[in-house]
Amino acid sequence: DEKERFDPTQFQDCIIQGLTETGTDLEAVAKFLDASGAKLDYRRYAETLFDILVAGGMLAPGGTLADDMTRTNVCVFAAQEDLETMQAFAQVFNKLIRRYKYLEKGFEDEVKKLLLFLKGFSESERNKLAMLTGILLANGTLNASILNSLYNENLVKEGVSAAFAVKLFKSWINEKDINAVAVSLRKVNMDNRLMELFPANKQSVEHFSKYFTEAGLKELSEYVRNQQSIGARKELQKELQEQMSRGDPFKDIILYVKEEMKKNNISEQTVVAIIWSSVMSTVEWNKKEELVAEQAIKHLKQYSPLLAAFTTQGQSELTLLLKIQEYCYDNIHFMKAFQKIVVLFYKAEVLSEEPILKWYSVFLEQMKKFVEWLKNAEEESESEAEEGD
Repeated sequence: DEKERFDPTQFQDCIIQGLTETGTDLEAVAKFLDASGAKLDYRRYAETLFDILVAGGMLAPGGTLADDMTRTNVCVFAAQEDLETMQAFAQVFNKLIRRYKYLEKGFEDEVKKLLLFLKGFSESERNKLAMLTGILLANGTLNASILNSLYNENLVKEGVSAAFAVKLFKSWINEKDINAVAVSLRKVNMDNRLMELFPANKQSVEHFSKYFTEAGLKELSEYVRNQQSIGARKELQKELQEQMSRGDPFKDIILYVKEEMKKNNISEQTVVAIIWSSVMSTVEWNKKEELVAEQAIKHLKQYSPLLAAFTTQGQSELTLLLKIQEYCYDNIHFMKAFQKIVVLFYKAEVLSEEPILKWYSVFLEQMKKFVEWLKNAEEESESEAEEGD
């Protein structure tokens, strides 16, 4: 009796017999699995249980069903290949794992294994598994770390990983949205690894973007492009700060920055903001307001040629003006230094007349009447208060 109780063949027969009796009514399947957990050893045979629910029987290494084993058609691989059916199957897994929490780890291991077996499945079976996995990722039953299995060298080389990812992300985004997907990926440090779905010689933003846009996943393409851009900007800032602290010649720094701009398609406005931020973070500022302005002018005069190299457009000059304004507002000791910095940059030909006038007129002229009204309203309320006294 003991031998039979811990025999996977016996366990498989019990599950398959029960599924055959329930038929394809997935609510009945969920109830049967719920009740069977009290009688059968799910903890010991989690892998067998999940193999049956996904493939209809116990899987041999590589993903094939053992010929001599009994099997059932009440499983993911024998179901219809559509989103609605896979959503119903996802509910079966959700209910089962909610009821028997200890199955969570076993299920995660099962999915990782199934992803490594992808080449052993038919295209239709892969599609169904991809849709199901996307839904389970969306509802939190699975953790995005399972995607690591898709980076298997053979799967990547033969294009299986990328094709599977298309179906998976389509169903995941359909259930949630690209922002929710991004959060899940970021939590497990997968947000910058999606290009690894392709072989090394095809790991470019252009190739990724073309492949997934043509597959109808434009939002995923844009997300990866944006991630790449953020990474490139962070790298540029880090390298810039190192070059400045080493005291590298400006001509070398300018050359490096221009190459990075071209390579990563970074705009001049973005670059001037990065340079400003880098320049301001390379110094320990005096805490006294009367001394900080003098210190800032001396420091910024030194870096004027570097900033001037990247303010060749009016828009870049406006960006710099707004960054200076923002910095002075965020750092209270700089409040009175704003005008001095702008004058310095005007004299050093970092800023020109037109953007300064535009900045002034756009904001101040627009607000002039409103500010006057506010002042008058304040005066009126004060005089009313005096009369009331």
